[in-house]
Amino acid sequence: MKEAINREDLYLFQTGKAQKAYLTFGCHYQKETKTYRFTVWAPNAKSVSVVGDFNFWNPLAHPMEGNKDGIYTIEIAGLKKGDLYKYYVEGYDGKCRYKSDPFAFYSECRPATASKIWDFDDFKWADKRFINQRKKKQALDQPMSIYEIHLGTWRMPEGEDREFYTYREIADMLIPYLQKMGYTHVELMPITEYPYDLSWGYQVTGYYGVTARYGTPEDFNYMVNELHKAGIGVILDWVPAHFPRDEHGLAMFDGTHIYDHEDPRKGSQPDWGTLLFNYGKPEVQSFLVSSAMFFADIYHIDGIRIDAVSAMLYLDFGKKEGEYVPNEDGTNINYESIDFLKNLNKALRSEHEGFLTIAEESTAFPKVTSDIDDPDGLGFVYKWNMGYMHDSLYYMELDPLYRKDNHGAIVFSMDYAYSENYILPYSHDEVVHGKGSMINKMYGAYEEKFAALRALYGFTYAHPGKKLLFMGGEFAQFVEWRDTQQLDWFLIDDFEMHHSFHEYVAKLNAIYKEQPALYELDTDPAGFEWCLQRDADHSVVAFIRKGKKKRGKKQEELLCICNFTPMEWDQYEIPLPGKAKLTKILDSSELDFGGDGDVSEEKAKTKRVKVVNEDGKGTYKNIANISLKPLSVVYYKLEEEAPKKRTTRKTAEKKAAEKKTTKKAAATKTSAKTTKKETVEKKKAPEKIEKKAEPAKITKKAELEKIGVKPEAKKITAKPEAKKIGVKPAPEKIEKAVESEKLEAKNVTEKTEKKATTTKKETKQPAKTEKKSAAKTQKKAVENSAKKTVADKAVKTEKKSTVKTEKKEEKTTQTKAETTVIKANKKTEEKEKK
Repeated sequence: MKEAINREDLYLFQTGKAQKAYLTFGCHYQKETKTYRFTVWAPNAKSVSVVGDFNFWNPLAHPMEGNKDGIYTIEIAGLKKGDLYKYYVEGYDGKCRYKSDPFAFYSECRPATASKIWDFDDFKWADKRFINQRKKKQALDQPMSIYEIHLGTWRMPEGEDREFYTYREIADMLIPYLQKMGYTHVELMPITEYPYDLSWGYQVTGYYGVTARYGTPEDFNYMVNELHKAGIGVILDWVPAHFPRDEHGLAMFDGTHIYDHEDPRKGSQPDWGTLLFNYGKPEVQSFLVSSAMFFADIYHIDGIRIDAVSAMLYLDFGKKEGEYVPNEDGTNINYESIDFLKNLNKALRSEHEGFLTIAEESTAFPKVTSDIDDPDGLGFVYKWNMGYMHDSLYYMELDPLYRKDNHGAIVFSMDYAYSENYILPYSHDEVVHGKGSMINKMYGAYEEKFAALRALYGFTYAHPGKKLLFMGGEFAQFVEWRDTQQLDWFLIDDFEMHHSFHEYVAKLNAIYKEQPALYELDTDPAGFEWCLQRDADHSVVAFIRKGKKKRGKKQEELLCICNFTPMEWDQYEIPLPGKAKLTKILDSSELDFGGDGDVSEEKAKTKRVKVVNEDGKGTYKNIANISLKPLSVVYYKLEEEAPKKRTTRKTAEKKAAEKKTTKKAAATKTSAKTTKKETVEKKKAPEKIEKKAEPAKITKKAELEKIGVKPEAKKITAKPEAKKIGVKPAPEKIEKAVESEKLEAKNVTEKTEKKATTTKKETKQPAKTEKKSAAKTQKKAVENSAKKTVADKAVKTEKKSTVKTEKKEEKTTQTKAETTVIKANKKTEEKEKK
C-alpha cells in the first residue's frame, strides 16, 4: 500500500478523477513511524476523532486534524492488525454519530458494525498466467457460461454451530463442481459488506471490504486465486446505484448529504427505501470508481456486473409524477450518471485489459455497450438481455395450444440481437418472490415440464449471446430460491429426472465450448441464419449458427431445431441454404437426459425439391427431413457439399481439345520410348533377346486374336525344347527370327514323335494312328509359327506407321503455327506503315 498522503491524489479525488483513492483514504500502516494513519472525507463536520478498543471508545482521546477541504487525518501508534475502530463525527446538524470507515478494508460481522485495521501484505498470488491470458479468454469471440451464486445459501453447514462456510471452504467445494459442469465464469452476488441479510448484499455499507460472513480478506483472496488457477473467471455484483440509510453507513455522514442529494425527490428511491448517489459531486465519482478499481487491483476480480443501471439512467425510475425533478432540458435522463458510467468503464477497461463491465439494464437506452472511446456510448462490455429473459419465459409458461398465437415472443429477440453485446440471463430475480422456479414455470405435467425446460435451455445455448444461469436451475430445483436455506442437493441423488437434467446442462456447456459456431460470432449478424422463423402453426424454429471463416478450413456451421409443442412432427421439412450432410451432436429426448429415448435421426442429407411459390412460379430448394420429437431441441453439425459445376459449351470444347492434345503427346512419348527400347534390345546379348521372347508372346495375345490366330498352349513352347537339343540362339539381327521359328517347329515335331512312341508302348495302339497324330501335330506347329511371324511383322509395321503419322501431324501443326505468326507480323507491318 502507499505510505504517504499525496497532494496530487487529493486533487484527483476532489476533481472526480481519482481511480485509486483507497491508497490515500482509510487506515494505512506507516513503516517509517510504525504508526497507523487514518484519513477521512467529512467536509461539513464540526469535528472528527478516531475511537476504538485501543482508547476505550473515548471521542476525546484521538481527535483528527482537518484541512480547508474537509480532509481529516491522524497517526496513532501502538495499534495492530484486527483492532476495531470507528469515526466519531460531530455533524454540521449538531448531531454526533459513530461512523464506520467508508474506505475500511474489513469490518465486524453483522450485527456489529465497527471497522477493522487490516492490510494485504501476507497473501501470495499464483494466478499470473490467468491474468496474462484474461484479455484473450474474455474476448467477445470466446465462450462465456456464467454460474450465478449466492455464497451463503449455495451450500450450508449441517449439524454445526455456525451459519456459513468460509470463502476457502466454498472454493474447495465450488471449483470441482464448476469444472464438472463446464462453466467458464462464476458471478458472485454482492460480497461487499452489508448489514441486512435479506438484502442479499444489494444494500452496501462497506464499499472496500468483503463481508465478514464468510471469512477474512485473505480467505477471499484464496478463493479468487484458486478459481483462476482452475481457469475460471470471477465476476462480482457491484452496486453503485443506491445505499441504505443505516446510521453507521454513508447516510448523513458529516451531518449533511455528502454522498446523496439533499432534495429527496432526487436522492431517494421509494421502492427500495434507499438513497441515491449524487454523481454530480466529483468526490462521489472518485469514491465509487476507486471502489471498483480496488476489487480489480487488490482482489484480482475479472469483471463487475452493475445492478440497477436503469435506476441510475432515469430520474423518474420507480417514481410517480411529482416524485422526481426533471433535468435542465425537461427530460428524465440523468446526465450526471451517464458521465459517471463512462468514466467508470474507461478507467476499468483501460487499466485492466480484458476486464468485463456488465450492465443490468432493462430499457432500450441506446449504446449501453460500446468502445470506451465512443462519445455516444456508455462503454460497457456486455448488457443483460432482460427482454429475452422475460419473453422466453412468458412463451414457455403458455399452454402449447396458444403458443402459435404468441410465436413472436420466442423469435422477436433476433430482431435486436446485435444492437448490443448481450448476455442471456436466467438470474436470481426470476426465481424469487413467488415467481416460481425455472422448472415450475414450464407448462404441463411432471415429465412435460422437464422436456420443456430442456428445450428452452437448448434454444438459449444456441441463441446468440453469452449465457448465465442462477444456481439451482442446473438441476431443476422445484422450489424457488430461499435466501435462508441451501439448495435441494438431495434431488440429484434421489430423483432420476433431476440427475438426468443435471447431466443435460453439463452436456450443453460442453457442446457450447466445443463448437466455435455457438460463440465466435455472437455479436455479428454473419453468425446467424434463419431456416424456419415464421412456422407459428407448428411452434417450430430452426436456424444455423456459424463460426468465423478461417483460411484453409471450412466454416463451422451448426443447425438448431426446436419443437415447442408436445406433438411429434414426422419427417419434418427443414429448408437449408445449400446441399449438406447433417450429423447429430445433441438430442434433448435422449434417455441419458431424462427423455423417452425416441430421438431424431442420427444423420441426414439434404435433397433438392421443387416448390411452387405464391406467384405460381416454381423454384428449387434444399431440404432435410427430420423427425421432430415432442418438446425437444436437436443440434446437427452441418457439412456443406459443394455443388457440381455446370459445364458450358465453350468449356467442354476447350477440355476436349486439351484432352486430345494430351493423348497425342502421350502417344508420341510412348512411341519414342518403344523405338528407344528396340534399339537397346538389338545391342543386347542373344540370351537377353531369348529371355524376352516368351513375355512378348503373352503381350501380343490380343493382336493375334484380332487376325484370327489362336495363342499357343503353354506346353508347346520353343524356348525349353531349344535348350534340350542344343539349338544355338539366333544371330543379332531380328529379321532372322523366322529361322528360329522353323527350328522351334522342328523341335516340337521331334518332341511330339518321342511322346507318341512312348504312348504307343504303353497303350499298344496301332502304328498308323501314331504317325497320323505326329503328322498333324507337326503341321499345326508349323502353321502357328508362321502365323506368329506374320503377327509380329504386322505389329512392327503398325508402330512404324503410327510414328510416321504423328511426326507428320506435328510438322503440319508447326507449319500452320508459323504461317499464322507470319500473317500476323505482316498485318502489324501494314498497320504501322499506314
